[in-house]
Amino acid sequence: MTTLKAKLKEDLTAAIRARDELRSSTLRLTLTAITKEEVAGTTARELSDDEVRQVIAREAKKRREAADAFAQGGRAAQAERETAEGMVLAEYLPKQLSDDELREIVTQAVEEARAAGAEGPRAMGQVMKIVNPKVAGLAEGGRVAALVKQQLAG
Repeated sequence: MTTLKAKLKEDLTAAIRARDELRSSTLRLTLTAITKEEVAGTTARELSDDEVRQVIAREAKKRREAADAFAQGGRAAQAERETAEGMVLAEYLPKQLSDDELREIVTQAVEEARAAGAEGPRAMGQVMKIVNPKVAGLAEGGRVAALVKQQLAG
């Protein structure tokens, strides 16, 4: 068992003992998503820590999107719960890059792409190929794409 998955299970046990309903339900759902991912496909397999992190990131993104939808629908209580669940999951993810750090990485990638002959909005794919490996798990894709578009346009 991977260390991250083991930590999730230990934290779930602690949350159940502490009668922390929010934390225990969030961790249960996340562990279920991990198990589902492990048995998907033709053969069952053990996920690596990086793959577990990707599942957690996907679950956290679902929580953010649900919170936004609930907030727009005027259901503040559900939006608060989804936000709280997202914060529980954020504890298991690496710290996100700040806007300045991300801007610096994108600027370097744009310069690299331009040096290779890519210009204008059509260079988006080339720049993203350079940026994505550097920011994997440290910045949300939509945030990165918006910054790349902004720098290519300006």
